[in-house]
Amino acid sequence: MTEAKLAPNLPQWMKDHTDRYLSSGGTDGHMYTISRPGAPDMTVPSLLLTTTGRKSGQSYLFPLFYGTTGDSYFVIASKGGAPEHPGWYRNILGNPEVGVQVGTRKMQARARTATGEERARLWKQAVEFFPPYAEYQVKSGGREIPVVVLDPAG
Repeated sequence: MTEAKLAPNLPQWMKDHTDRYLSSGGTDGHMYTISRPGAPDMTVPSLLLTTTGRKSGQSYLFPLFYGTTGDSYFVIASKGGAPEHPGWYRNILGNPEVGVQVGTRKMQARARTATGEERARLWKQAVEFFPPYAEYQVKSGGREIPVVVLDPAG
């Protein structure tokens, strides 16, 4: 996954986090402590997702908080509650074959959008490990925030 570039337009904290994750080989950065004004610090597990740009064909890296379900990981396409889906989510709709790094473990996976009961169950789990997702859903202007399951390839 070393040929992947940091996605353009990421906030500085995400760039810094990804740099720390990559430079340590995944030993630093897997558990990310986020500080939010007026709220206690939260430590959340994070992975690096590599997608293929739907227009450029370039590989892009995105640091994302994650949960687990069976042998798979899942991530939330929240974009902080913006009314549109994040670029990485639009990329996986075009090409669901992705790279995933969790700590020091790297793997290939196939991304899919959870629906129905699976989505409801994973969304509840996501709000438990990162409560701001509930606020993001309210801010999103009615967009249902996708829950993306990353199933190991092969």
